[in-house]
Amino acid sequence: MIRSILVANRGEIAARVIRTARKMGLKTVAVHSEPDAGALFVRAADESVNLGGKTPLESYLDAAKIIAAARAKRCDAVHPGYGFLAENPDFGRRCREAGLLFIGPEEEAIRVMGDKAEARKTARRLGLPTVPGSDVVQGLAEAQAACERISFPVLLKASAGGGGIGMRRVDTPEELPRAFTETADRAGAAFGDGRVYIEKYLDEPHHIEIQVLRDRRGSVLTFYERECSVQRRYQKVIEESPSTFVTPELRRALREAAGKLMDGIGYLNAGTVEFVVDRLRNYYFLEANTRLQVEHPLTEEITGLDLVELQIRVAAGEELPLAESELKTEGWAIEARVYAEDPERFYPSPGTITAYAEPAGEGIRVDSGYGLQGVVTPYYDPLIAKLITRGADREESRERMLRALDGYLIAGIKTNIPFLQKAFRSSLFRGGGYDTHFIDKLKKEL
Repeated sequence: MIRSILVANRGEIAARVIRTARKMGLKTVAVHSEPDAGALFVRAADESVNLGGKTPLESYLDAAKIIAAARAKRCDAVHPGYGFLAENPDFGRRCREAGLLFIGPEEEAIRVMGDKAEARKTARRLGLPTVPGSDVVQGLAEAQAACERISFPVLLKASAGGGGIGMRRVDTPEELPRAFTETADRAGAAFGDGRVYIEKYLDEPHHIEIQVLRDRRGSVLTFYERECSVQRRYQKVIEESPSTFVTPELRRALREAAGKLMDGIGYLNAGTVEFVVDRLRNYYFLEANTRLQVEHPLTEEITGLDLVELQIRVAAGEELPLAESELKTEGWAIEARVYAEDPERFYPSPGTITAYAEPAGEGIRVDSGYGLQGVVTPYYDPLIAKLITRGADREESRERMLRALDGYLIAGIKTNIPFLQKAFRSSLFRGGGYDTHFIDKLKKEL
């Protein structure tokens, strides 16, 4: 039985998990670094523990400190959020060894899906199509041979990567030596694992993902797709659900493939299976995220379900409360990630928020990690908040998004709100059917 939860994360996702846990009558404990001592999520929790330090390595990535805090506060469970230790199989194992329920999948599923090259092998074994490419390449000579077989352009990808880190497009053989070295070096620095594999770069692709929930009895829920093709530096900025590009036939195929993968690895709890879809609507397995996604509110808004609550209940051994045939999807939802960054170059813009007012109204939701006098530091991802709008149809949701952005006040730092306003007003977005080259095409349109 879960009575108290420690949230091993920060910012908007920590506040999000705390909100649902308190709704369920559970005690909440936040952990925080020195810069986050006065943060919203810390104030929202029933109790908090100062982990010390400024950087992630000194705080949110220190598993020993987090587990010690959970035990000191007599917590029953740990929710990892996303990022940091959420997809670290050793953290899940250490939680369980300490008598703490880890609200997430078993460590073996995290291990298999966390290694992108191994995940590709697993997907192929289970019959899912994968992008033409290689397994992990051992050195430049093997990379050159793989690229000759695949043909340029290609993507170099870190096997342990995620969040767009450790990805590099290579268009010619001459670019490969330097690109390979830099990708391996960056992967080693970011993940402690410099292994690289190669995929064919698909022209005008769509990034489509399927949310999945699976309980201990093997019951599976797969949800309508989320369109995640608006990206900068391979990181998502705007998402929507459903997708204007996905046909009913493609939706059915994607959901079946996602469920097949999760059944095949005996997955538990919430996860997301990501696909890349070409212009002819051929789909390929991309990766599986063994955690809650940043964009999970889209699914919540069109289904009325609380995915964090379902995560907690499934982790506690409860069955899913409905069958897939009982899932109802209504309306259209759009999410915009509001970042502290230069709206033209997308560089982080740390500083203190000197004025702050969130939009409100029907069909508007704000999941925020900051407020007035909040300090965006250079130590963490510059995400300030997620702005989500829901409407009866896509156009109503888009119009609500624009009204919300027009009424969102954040001063003292630069934000990407001007970019988001241009994006949602553009004919490119209004027309739908955009791909992962959205930002480049938007610049040309403007």
